[in-house]
Parts: sequence; structure tokens; C-alpha cells
Amino acid sequence: MNTAINEERLLQVILAPVISEKATMLADKREQVIFRVATSATKPEVKAAVELLFKVQVESVQMANVKGKNKRFGRFFGRRSDWKKAYVCLKPGQELTFAAGE
Repeated sequence: MNTAINEERLLQVILAPVISEKATMLADKREQVIFRVATSATKPEVKAAVELLFKVQVESVQMANVKGKNKRFGRFFGRRSDWKKAYVCLKPGQELTFAAGE
């Protein structure tokens, strides 16, 4: 029963892949993939979630907290919420594709 809770948690850890020029460059040069993750996520959880969802082997995970920007809407000031991203380094020979409908 405990593994079902863990698997349920792992499915909620990864929110979305980050698609940018920097992310594409890292994927080509260093076999790294960047994900937007839950703010409460830990490195072991991210590693387990990527291995479970994409069936690849993960070498290491680095995390970064991204501060939300201050934005202005007319005369009102607002702030985007903070979020966390994970740099997932895949083992040599591993590849991750998002286009495939798996």
C-alpha cells in the first residue's frame, strides 16, 4: 500500500518540461533535461519520477528555485508565483523525447 502512495506522489512531482533555447542546448551537449517540478519536490523524488514516467536511467539531479517576477497590470502591481525547476542529467546513451506518444 505504501508503494501506491509513493507512485501517486511521483506522478504529481513533475509538472512540465521547460522548453527554451537553454534547455535545448543542454539536451544536446550534456544529455540534461529541464523540468518544472512541484515546489515541495526533492531530488530523490524527481529522479524516481523521471525513471518511472520515461523509462530512462538518471545519473543526477540539480534543483533551482525560480523567483516570480513583479508584473504590472495597468495601475495594479502583481507578482508571479515562485516555482522550482530540476536539471535532470541522464546516463550516457539515454535519450528522452516528448514527441513520442508513449
